[in-house]
Amino acid sequence: MLEPLRQGLPPIDPSAVAGSASCALPARYEAVGGARKFTRTTLTSWDLGDHFDDVALVVSELVTNALRHALPADAARERQDTSVRLHLMRWTSRLVCAVRDPSRKGPVTGEAPDSAESGRGLFLVESFSDSWGWHPSPVPAGDKAADGLGKVVWALFRLTDHPAPECPVTVDALPDRR
Repeated sequence: MLEPLRQGLPPIDPSAVAGSASCALPARYEAVGGARKFTRTTLTSWDLGDHFDDVALVVSELVTNALRHALPADAARERQDTSVRLHLMRWTSRLVCAVRDPSRKGPVTGEAPDSAESGRGLFLVESFSDSWGWHPSPVPAGDKAADGLGKVVWALFRLTDHPAPECPVTVDALPDRR
């Protein structure tokens, strides 16, 4: 999942991750609020609470896009196993939020009319993060996703004045619903 983050940036050593947290999200729009709460709790525990507003806006947009565009629209969606997952990863000088979903179809930036109530999500992601992108990714074993493949959409935030904690922390705050 980290390889595309290396483009145009100094090398990222996956073993140098100072903290990581991940949560499974149910296939319901109420999950966006849960993703923001998870982000607040995680950033606060990493002493990055002052970044919450920008990161939460980006997380909200990425999760909303995954729920709106990457999951089947049929009624059985409510009963599906969770197939959208939020990952937060922290290095000394970077924070990455990534959302994995079961669709291989890449996100598309569009132009929304001034009167539109939606359609500006990726513009906001681009505006509030330092960089963003996506790449195809195999869905981990156990997830039930179409064709067994998916994608990860990520946004990177540069951290300039926040030293990383001395010991790595891994959190999986919400269990998979299986």
